[in-house]
Amino acid sequence: MKRPLLVFIVLAFGLSWAVALPLWFGGGLASPLTGVLATLMMFTPTAGVLGVWALTRTPARSWARETGLTLGPDKRRTGLLVLATWLGVPLLVFLSIGLGAATGLAPLDLDGLSLLRASLEARGMDVPAELGTVAVVQVVLAVVAGPILNAIPALGEEWGWRGWLLPRLVAGNGVLTGLLLSGAVWGLWHAPLTLLGYNYPRLGSWAALYFIGFCVLAGVVVGWLRLRTGSVWPAVVAHGSLNAIAPLGLLLGDAAAPPNEVLTGITGLAGWVLLAVLAAVLLRFVSVRTPQPSPEPVS
Repeated sequence: MKRPLLVFIVLAFGLSWAVALPLWFGGGLASPLTGVLATLMMFTPTAGVLGVWALTRTPARSWARETGLTLGPDKRRTGLLVLATWLGVPLLVFLSIGLGAATGLAPLDLDGLSLLRASLEARGMDVPAELGTVAVVQVVLAVVAGPILNAIPALGEEWGWRGWLLPRLVAGNGVLTGLLLSGAVWGLWHAPLTLLGYNYPRLGSWAALYFIGFCVLAGVVVGWLRLRTGSVWPAVVAHGSLNAIAPLGLLLGDAAAPPNEVLTGITGLAGWVLLAVLAAVLLRFVSVRTPQPSPEPVS
């Protein structure tokens, strides 16, 4: 294995496990530290990028361009895809919720919002009289502000996965294989959390394997944004928006028949179907450029 890739993998994966270890020795996902540690984990791919940068000693300007920190060769295209992603990710999430409801996998309760009500009560919070209005405001805020509020931690991941790793895998294996491999690595990196049942609590440790499937499909779509623009920023918007909207969408379900996160939602089977269709359409009808990473350092 070439040294830069080895350095990146060791730092990104090793530090993610180091950050998550308190959860393994102190209550698992029920720990009050879960949110903080999960956020800190998101910066470990950036640590990998910085480690490779220190190894290669690439000039800062060239490194920023190579790893997608600029707006790419066509700033207008990048801006349009940032906007399309900002609006498109929430649409995709709610389509996955709708698909789950239409197929009977997860009935909705848009009138009573019983699952949202139960969630608030479980946290000891007062349920507002106008719960529907509150839900609408939360959704609007998540759509509008989610990518901004989540931008820094999302960049912490995306600079590693789509900024540095994806171009290297694509250059060595071709576009489709590179996209699939990068998504698989992304999914595997979540193991310190997913082995504890993160995202799919009813699966237990099998959640680690199941989440790789989602990451492969989502990674193709998010990776396509990176390759199409030469910039990591559309991927950052997609990641930030996904983290803001996906949990909220599931709360529109019925408390009497809570949604099975394995089957519905963007990370469930319904979402997989939509992501697979979108990925196939993008790769079939819209070309992408194959970035060329800088040469390996001479030992």
